[in-house]
Formats: sequence, structure tokens, C-alpha cells
Amino acid sequence: MTEITTGTETSKPATRLKVPSTAQQIPRLAHYQMRQYLQSRRFLALVVIVVAIGAIFSAVVAIYHSSFITSDSVSFYGGSWAGGVGVVIVLAAVFFGGDAIAGEFQNKTGYFLMSVPIRRATVYAGKFLAAFLTSVAIITIFFAIVLGNGIYYFGASAFPWQLFFSLPIVILYLLAVLGTTFLFSSLFKTSAYGFVLTIILFLFGFTILQDLVAILIKIEPWMVISYASGILSDLFSSPINWGLTATLGPVPAYDSPGIAEGVVIMLGYFILTAIAGLLLFEREEFK
Repeated sequence: MTEITTGTETSKPATRLKVPSTAQQIPRLAHYQMRQYLQSRRFLALVVIVVAIGAIFSAVVAIYHSSFITSDSVSFYGGSWAGGVGVVIVLAAVFFGGDAIAGEFQNKTGYFLMSVPIRRATVYAGKFLAAFLTSVAIITIFFAIVLGNGIYYFGASAFPWQLFFSLPIVILYLLAVLGTTFLFSSLFKTSAYGFVLTIILFLFGFTILQDLVAILIKIEPWMVISYASGILSDLFSSPINWGLTATLGPVPAYDSPGIAEGVVIMLGYFILTAIAGLLLFEREEFK
């Protein structure tokens, strides 16, 4: 490369900065976003909530242990872990995903973020990864509390295989809930709408919709994510429905899908909602 000479001075061409690739940008953005989550009040608040729930649960079990503790550790973990982790997942998804995208519009931070050479898909993926990892940290705290109680009452060797088999299903359900949360966050430009809608739907709305579809329309509510979450509890029941067929209730209604069907529903929710949320984010303009 030739140098440019002017008089007695020789100037070299300016060095062009190399822009990091997308594969490098996603973990960097996720790192900074996750650090922001961990230093925020919402993370501390959620930790306090989960610890409080665990403390209350531990106290109730200690006081009424004759009713809660049986000779079967499977029933204990099925009621405590499978019965409570769904609520923890919803709370974590709302706390860390409710305003992940909507906050960029509401707080006007998207104006500065979009001015740098970074794709919106990279921003979306980085924020999703940060919300996922932070939510896993919250779920781990709840898991440790349940595990501590189980070890105290049943010993360190009385771990049912269902407990560890449920972990990948819990992670998949977390991905499905986060995908739906990010979809709502991309749909609205106000964080409050994403928060409120996600809480209402996952704690009440989806359950009511599931019952309406099953009882009134009399078809399997496979399109409702809360229906798929029933496999977490079904893992600790006997016999276990491993297939793609649903279990019929006495109404007659559908109680829950088979394990394989539930996994397919969760996976479908994750893929479809994550893609839909990204497409909405790509189309939104910062005005």
C-alpha cells in the first residue's frame, strides 16, 4: 500500500476497525445484558421471592411433615419441584423478558443501539440468551431449596430418576415461556403491557382457555402452552404416559398430553414465538 507524502511529512492511511462477527457479538451483548440483570433490583427482588417461597415451604413441611412426608420420595419431589417450578419459570420470564424488547422503544435506548453496526437479530438473540441464563440461575436457587429438603427427609441417595429427567423438560418449558414473553415484548412498545399480559396469560388465562377448549369444544387443547406444562407433574405419577396420546379426564376432558407430545408442544411454542418476536422487532421503527 503506497504512502501519501506531503512536504516533509509522510501520512499513513487510517486503520479500519474490524467489526466483530455476529457469533462474537451475541455472547458479548448477552454478557453485558446479564450483568445488568444481576446488578438490578428486579434480580434481587426475585431472589428474595424465591427464597421466601422456599422458606415457607420448608416451614410447612417441617410442621406438617406427617402429611407431606411419606415413604415415597417420588411423591415429595413431584409435589414440591414439579408443582412449583412452573410458577418460578413464569416469574423469571416476566422479570427478565417482559421489557427486553419493549424497553428499547420505551426508554429510547434503541436509538443508540441501532446506530452501531449490529443487526437486530443479534440484539434479539443476545437479550434472549441473557434472559435465559439469568432465569436458569433463579430456577437453580429453587431447585437447591427443594433438593435440600429432600436430602434432609429422605437422605442423599433417595433421588428418583424423574427428578433429573425433568431438568431438560424444565429448560425447554423455560425457552417456550421466554419465547412467548419476547413475542409480547416485541408486540408492544410499553413494558407494562408485556409484563401484565404475560402474567395474566400464564398464571390464569392459558389455564382457563385450556379448560374451555377441552370441556366446551371437546378437543385436545394442544395449542395451549399450559396444557403441555402438565407433563412435569405427570413424570412423577404412575403409570407414565410416554407417547403422543393425551390422557382423558372424567368430565370427559383432557388432563394432560403424553410426555412426547408435551415436549413437541413446548418445542413448537419456542420456535414459533421466538421467530415471530424477531420478525416483529425487525419490522418496528424507532420514531
